[in-house]
Amino acid sequence: MASVATRPRAVPRFESLRAGLPGVVLLVGGLVLVSLFLRTRALGASLWMDEGLSIGIASQPFFEIPGVLRQDGSPPLYYLLLHVWMAVVGRGPADTQGLSVAISLLAIPGGLWAGWTLFGKRAGLICAALGALNPFLTYYAQETRMYTLMVVLSLLLTGAFLHVFVYRRRKYLPVFAVLLAAMLYTHSWGIFFTAGSLVAAVAAGLMSQDRRAFLKDVAIGYGAAFLLYVPWIPTLLYQTAHTGAPWLDPPRLGAPIQIAEGLLGGGTVTASLVLAAGSGIAAVFAARSNDRDRRAVLTILAMTVGTLAIAWLFSQFSPAWTTRYLGAALGPILLLAALGLARAGNLGIAGLVIVLGIWAIPHTGTLENKSNVADLGFATKDLLKPGDLVVTLQPEQAPLMDYTLRPGLDEATQLGEVKTQGVMDWRDAQERLKAATPEKNLTPLLDRLPVGRRVLLVHPVTSEIGDWDAPWTELVRRRGAQWGRAMELDDRFVREAAVPAFYRRAGRIGVRGVPYRKTEN
Repeated sequence: MASVATRPRAVPRFESLRAGLPGVVLLVGGLVLVSLFLRTRALGASLWMDEGLSIGIASQPFFEIPGVLRQDGSPPLYYLLLHVWMAVVGRGPADTQGLSVAISLLAIPGGLWAGWTLFGKRAGLICAALGALNPFLTYYAQETRMYTLMVVLSLLLTGAFLHVFVYRRRKYLPVFAVLLAAMLYTHSWGIFFTAGSLVAAVAAGLMSQDRRAFLKDVAIGYGAAFLLYVPWIPTLLYQTAHTGAPWLDPPRLGAPIQIAEGLLGGGTVTASLVLAAGSGIAAVFAARSNDRDRRAVLTILAMTVGTLAIAWLFSQFSPAWTTRYLGAALGPILLLAALGLARAGNLGIAGLVIVLGIWAIPHTGTLENKSNVADLGFATKDLLKPGDLVVTLQPEQAPLMDYTLRPGLDEATQLGEVKTQGVMDWRDAQERLKAATPEKNLTPLLDRLPVGRRVLLVHPVTSEIGDWDAPWTELVRRRGAQWGRAMELDDRFVREAAVPAFYRRAGRIGVRGVPYRKTEN
């Protein structure tokens, strides 16, 4: 039988927390160790192009990073953190991915705090366990990207939101405002989460007994976050006008399956959570003594569905939907699952064991083979010399080439010379690529190359045509073929053996290099 709280809970006092503190510390410490083990199985094994972008942007001078991001379309917080992290830890693949590992571990104490202070000790411990083993966090802990930070922020932000707007604990208002601003400064999906939280605020407001005080807190919380975000708005408006995601297709009706697989690890786990946690949620609604928990459930549902629905609808017109972005909605999902499992009694424990057992199975194949660019770097370390030209035929791969290949090389894409090494200039990129031709963008580079120098054309592997049908990717594939044809027809260059000699299939996007040596002017 499901266990149900009999009265509303206040925030636990320190004395009550201290009573069971040794056991909690041991359990949380064990979760941290298990999580650290799972989230370092493929650490440093491979980088793909988005990680090259992260390292390239974070390698710019600290105070220049916000300005550089006018070319990229992202907010600056993660890159500023990564810049500081690299200055202390290093720039190697494992070094930079270590920041994501460290952030992912914060989901454990973050889940403990959110679950315990809102729904009790059992919910807190369950939420900590879910945060320790969740496969989305485990995967992106081993990528040099901001997605683990988005999950942790969404978890903490959901907790702060519920404290303020459902349980009416106003002391959390500053926490809510700062966390919301931090999410907006981390990724553009922070805007969707903000919109989803406003949907949740409407739901909570309709259930509030003192709507005037509630609206005042909404104005304070969101107003303070907006004031913190104001300095970035001019850059955001510029990015909106000049950058975008033409490499994505609009999401379809299969999005729920994508969410279940991407965030929760597949159908078995999702079914287990729905059945076990759903039983606990039903118990919450069956209880007559704790109206605030029922309101919390409805509010979390409104926040989650609102965030994903708004993002899905927006992406029908301006695609911004891909699996790795969905982590912005994972925080409220974990918190709701923890509440449901905590209220489901023995069924909840059984469901938790099944979920954690599946999540604890390491899956490192894709992580170890995200890209074969490292193989290309090894194959060309003695072939290319300073002053040789590298033309990357998928422009957004250029930062990873700059990171991987030897220093001193000239760099270009179909868009022309790379002006800021380590950074992809997305400003009006689709229009510029449409206007690009080998005669305008390639021949001048070849003309000034001295005899004896080499040109390395780096082609993306486009054998999976279904992955190359978005407006940007289809054009990249077409332009790459045109650039390759132009090199073959240029009698001044002799083609040499392609590199690497063996193609190790990449889980994301693979590359192959075709070197040419200039024999005459």
